[in-house]
Amino acid sequence: MKKLFLATTALLAFTLSAEAKATLTIYTYESFISEWGPGAKIKANFEKSCECTVNYVGLGDGVAMLNRVKLEAQNTEADVVLGLDTNLTAEAAATGLFAEHKQDASKAKTPLPWADPLFLPFDYAHFAIVYDTEKLPTPPASLKELVEGGGDAKIILQDPRSSTPGLGFLLWMKKVYGDGAADAWKKLKPRILTTTPGWSEAYALFTKGEAAMVFSYTTSPAYHVIAENSARYKATTFSEGHYLQVEVAGVIKGSPEEELGRKFLAFMLEPGFQDEIPQGNWMLPAGKTSTPLPAAFNELVKPETTLLYSPEEVAQNRRAWIDEWLNSQTQ
Repeated sequence: MKKLFLATTALLAFTLSAEAKATLTIYTYESFISEWGPGAKIKANFEKSCECTVNYVGLGDGVAMLNRVKLEAQNTEADVVLGLDTNLTAEAAATGLFAEHKQDASKAKTPLPWADPLFLPFDYAHFAIVYDTEKLPTPPASLKELVEGGGDAKIILQDPRSSTPGLGFLLWMKKVYGDGAADAWKKLKPRILTTTPGWSEAYALFTKGEAAMVFSYTTSPAYHVIAENSARYKATTFSEGHYLQVEVAGVIKGSPEEELGRKFLAFMLEPGFQDEIPQGNWMLPAGKTSTPLPAAFNELVKPETTLLYSPEEVAQNRRAWIDEWLNSQTQ
């Protein structure tokens, strides 16, 4: 009887302990939590110290994530949103859904000093056209050459309404062409094989040989060198410069796990998270790593000119610039 009582007590204690463990729900993009992405290792690393369970919810790319959070508003299940970028932070802040991160922003290592009180960066890279050297030995040397140079080589793009890379390309076009962007889109249209909802679909089509070019990152070739021992895929260097993406995360205000979310953001800038970025997300780390970057990263394209709109400029103009793109593609 005594043994039964002890066994029952132990089982009850275990059950109560399991029930007490907090769950941190993180909205993120699908490639982050894919089989080859960094999500699983980061989850395991954080769970070692947080006495919690991390629950990822994959929602396509960053724009789709923001749209989902805006739709759900106060009813969102998210505690943390991971995978927006600086092109979306002003719009995200305007929702009033995000709390201050209350972290030491000086720990963030990005090309521009970090001062945002709501969002912290976790990685960054410049956008680039990645090309297949077996299909296109001589790639375009500028955005204008891509748009106006003609040729039969096709490119795969992403939709700026749902994809942060897709929005990045739209902003790159606008930064270079300004008021002439609508005409530039019309000139580029014959070279566009397809426009996918997100980056994952686009890059998969590219590596299957569907097109000679895809819109991606200067860091993408490192994957092929390190994981495949192949130099087949390379990134272009454009004379006008390259548009920068800084990816960020934020905590939902009033979330049941708001403080746990802040602990995750603090962890996000430490080696337990950042070590998984270079060879998991194939981007540049925005925090402390325990080891130097792999040698392949030293061979990447390093843009001399960085192009970037402020988050406020993007928030004010995103709808109009997307409409401009849509009109150019339907005429």
